[in-house]
Amino acid sequence: MTDTRRRVKLYALNADRQWDDRGTGHVSSSYVDRLKGISLLVRAESDGSLLLESKIQPDTAYQKQQDTLIVWSEGDNFDLALSFQEKLGCDEIWEKICHVQGKDPSVEITQDIVEESEDERFDDMPDSAPPIELPPCEFNRLEQISDLISNCLTTPMKKEKLAAAIESDGYIRKLVNVFHMCEDLESTERLYHLYDIFKNIFLLNKNALFETMFSDDLIFDVVGCLEYDPSSPTPKRHREYLKKQAKFREAIPIKNAELLAKIHQTFRVQYIQDVVLPTPSVFEENLLSTLSSFIFFNKVEIVSLVQEDEKFLTELFSMLTDLNILTTKRRDLVLFLKEFCNYSQNLQPPGKETFYKTLSSLGILPALEITLATDDQKTKTASIDILTYIVEYSPSVVREFTLQRATNTDVDHILLNIIVDQMICDSDPELGGAVQLMGVLRILLDPENMLASVNKSEKTDFLNFFYKHSVQILISPLLENTENDTPQKEDYHNVQLLGLILELLSFCVEHHTYHIKNCILNRDLLRRILVLMKSTHKFLVLCALRFMRKLIALKDEFYNRYIIKGNLFAPVVDAFIRNQGRYNLLDSAIIEMFEFIKLEDIKTLCSHVVENYGRRLDDICYVQTFKALKLRYDQHQDKLKERNSLDGVPSILRNSRYRRDQRQMEEEEEMWFNEDDDFDDGSSVLNSSTDPPECMSDNFEYSKKLDSHLESIGVLEKKSMLESNLESIGSKAADKRVLYSATQQANAIEANGPSKQANNNSTSQKAIQAQQPIINNNATAATPTPSTEAPTVNAQAIGDGKVSLFKRGLVDYEGGDSDEDEETTDAGGGGGGGGGEESTSKRPRLS
Repeated sequence: MTDTRRRVKLYALNADRQWDDRGTGHVSSSYVDRLKGISLLVRAESDGSLLLESKIQPDTAYQKQQDTLIVWSEGDNFDLALSFQEKLGCDEIWEKICHVQGKDPSVEITQDIVEESEDERFDDMPDSAPPIELPPCEFNRLEQISDLISNCLTTPMKKEKLAAAIESDGYIRKLVNVFHMCEDLESTERLYHLYDIFKNIFLLNKNALFETMFSDDLIFDVVGCLEYDPSSPTPKRHREYLKKQAKFREAIPIKNAELLAKIHQTFRVQYIQDVVLPTPSVFEENLLSTLSSFIFFNKVEIVSLVQEDEKFLTELFSMLTDLNILTTKRRDLVLFLKEFCNYSQNLQPPGKETFYKTLSSLGILPALEITLATDDQKTKTASIDILTYIVEYSPSVVREFTLQRATNTDVDHILLNIIVDQMICDSDPELGGAVQLMGVLRILLDPENMLASVNKSEKTDFLNFFYKHSVQILISPLLENTENDTPQKEDYHNVQLLGLILELLSFCVEHHTYHIKNCILNRDLLRRILVLMKSTHKFLVLCALRFMRKLIALKDEFYNRYIIKGNLFAPVVDAFIRNQGRYNLLDSAIIEMFEFIKLEDIKTLCSHVVENYGRRLDDICYVQTFKALKLRYDQHQDKLKERNSLDGVPSILRNSRYRRDQRQMEEEEEMWFNEDDDFDDGSSVLNSSTDPPECMSDNFEYSKKLDSHLESIGVLEKKSMLESNLESIGSKAADKRVLYSATQQANAIEANGPSKQANNNSTSQKAIQAQQPIINNNATAATPTPSTEAPTVNAQAIGDGKVSLFKRGLVDYEGGDSDEDEETTDAGGGGGGGGGEESTSKRPRLS
């Protein structure tokens, strides 16, 4: 199982008609119970896993190509191929396939490619039908030959028999001899017939015929036959191009004759497929699959032959890094290396990994540092292509190389900075190289392909290097072009470059956090970018807007504060107003940004926009975005006011179960509180570390003040004010000290007697209002003295009417909200005659 005879590569044809490598392993044929038949098995040489398990079906068409290839189809549009390392192993498996199908191993195809209908089978009678006899290959029979070949293309069986007849009779060489005669005689009509004949021979899709036509002595004659297209008024000049114009340059002399012949053949066959042959129709796309396979395996063989010649590659890279080499010579070396990398794309993953490791060990990246910075445009373009191949396959190789060079190389000559510099200095009017290099930078800066790195610090180290040494080079054109708050250069080349830079910066905002934040803040980058909102190029305006949209999408308060502090919505609103409601992409993009702020409920940005630009945006009525934004802002403000009103209320009082019904203060009551003077800052606020005062004698002045107010307003207004004030205490009290203060006032009333109730009440009011800075009073309070013992309230004090007012303001007693209870209160103020429970359920009148 492990001998080299059975060593194979497995390929599958993809949707683009290209062969994909599925792995290398060893093939065998054995009976599989599950499939109930002899099957082909391929097991990976790396881990022994099963790469292929395919039953040899009796009606499947297997095709043998180039002595080392076996190709067949598994179902519809799924082609497989086995490429053998040795011809002997291919012959052994081919014999097994032919034995299962009952075919002679000498054939190159075992069955018809497409299953025919019953009528076709009956008409063709493949088992008994004689082989096709071709007419003599003569000058006057070309039309007959052309018609016969065209008719044979209708069924797979006829195509198979026709291909066998052409191959066995050496018919292609005979047709080439007739072609020489027709061309010498300038017989245009017969040359047209030869064009049709060779075009249809290509459509037979037979590898054996391709090998004959592409041999060195016949390929130019075959191309000559295809020059005389009947649809073209004049013959094409393909042979002239291949022989004279297409010159093969050997950057380094190739001494391997097999490699040299394979390179020439591959180029010419590729030219035939791409240029000479007519573009296949939808129905003919699959008819040239063998030709594509022929080119594919040629390229794989070329890469293998070059890699095996270590002396050749070593010489190539030594010349490439030579600073004294001629520009034309370096260009040829780079162009060869580009084609070499292009061919390597056909390798399977293990082979591709070996290929790029070989290039890295030989010094491909130091060589690119030289060739990327060259003034020769062709050399630079080819170098960008090579770098793209390397970065797409393994960006970690480039990142690791950059960090290694950073320790012993000038920053300007490090590969990463050369890439950035070449991007912003691209002289191409269409910025083709800059676009390609921007894609390279994007891959290198993508954190997602850093996660699987062996070096866990790669992400941190590389991003640190980029933002320390490279980002200033990247943004330099942006900063230069936005000086004085106006775009400096508006030519297409510059604005296109700025668009690429903004696209890359937007990518960094989305994928980087700490580093790009520092960059934006330290350089005030967003403000400079939003200067481009004044540009006359709408796509550049959209690029600047897209950058800001990326910042907002993060919903990061760091960026939100930065935008608000810098008033950075102003350029956006200005551009929106200048657009004058035109139905275009700019209008939609700006509206979408504000819609995002509303939907995501970004409160800080919502408030900033409405407060600063609400009036300018109020007239925008063709969308509801700005009205909805204003409504959302109003809702925020209402919630904020409600929250502020509850900030000082103990949690037990915030529950509606313990609150009286909310009634707004009457206008007279509000005026009474607003007319009072403010407390003195030094004495109006109770110290939170002290208990309520023990003695009420210090509050005598409070009582006198309150008495004068009560007399001026009247008994009914006094009652109304005190009730409202107590409600305010229940909903806005600062903390539990208010409740404790009310209890202290009740004790004071008990000690002073009924005649001093009004004064005690006023004193209590002053103490309570001292906790509420929003309610002004013109009385000045002294610093309270902490008490050492909490007084108790007896039944007589609880029955007192004034104490009931305090208790009603703090606790919602059962039945306490009814107007009937207010009218049936004891006029005597609750002497000692009533019990505690009875008196607390009544609200006494003030006497």
